[in-house]
Amino acid sequence: MSFSSEPIVSVIDTSIFQENETILGNINFTINKGEFVYLVGKTGSGKSSLLKTLYADIPLRLGDITIAGFSIKNIKPKEVPYLRRKLGIIFQDFELFNDRTVAENLEFVMKATGWKDRSKIKKKTAEVLMQVGLGAISTKMPHQLSGGEQQRVVIARALLNEPSILLADEPTGNLDPEVSQGIFDLFKQINKSGTAILMATHDFKLLEANPNRVLTCSDGKLTDSTS
Repeated sequence: MSFSSEPIVSVIDTSIFQENETILGNINFTINKGEFVYLVGKTGSGKSSLLKTLYADIPLRLGDITIAGFSIKNIKPKEVPYLRRKLGIIFQDFELFNDRTVAENLEFVMKATGWKDRSKIKKKTAEVLMQVGLGAISTKMPHQLSGGEQQRVVIARALLNEPSILLADEPTGNLDPEVSQGIFDLFKQINKSGTAILMATHDFKLLEANPNRVLTCSDGKLTDSTS
């Protein structure tokens, strides 16, 4: 796979904070278009805080981060929704609306990110559900789905705006091993189509079976398996 010279993520001399505590200090890394990178480390080592800084949920106070063409340091609140259209964000605990069908969950996100044409919304909803192997569940409520199916809906939601990178925070953390492998295979397919992936995980069996570059958060530092 050929990568263009412009990285999709560039993190330069950056420190990540939680309130007034430095969680990760002076970190530097880039992620190229189409790359698959794991983010590992113990609970509390800074993985989630780093991801939240990348999608502008935690303010960047020290350093420079560029992601999908946006400078996080200088980003204005009104620009954050535009940034998140370029990113797919996948949470461990699904964060689906339990009082809406699968299709309504996806439509809510599309309307919030500027989609207006009803027929295009319907077409895109069907398309992403097919992409994650859930062609027949658009009218079901989240509570009618298994954990693995709910996670596939979350991935479908993340793909709606054709992101250049997926940021996944422990996407298999609540799933049993067989279901986890199916979700991971889905990430591999998405990655093969050209979408970069940064995936925080504790699942070292998955890493061993599917080796990729690894960023490790430990003792306030971030190390890169490729350097």
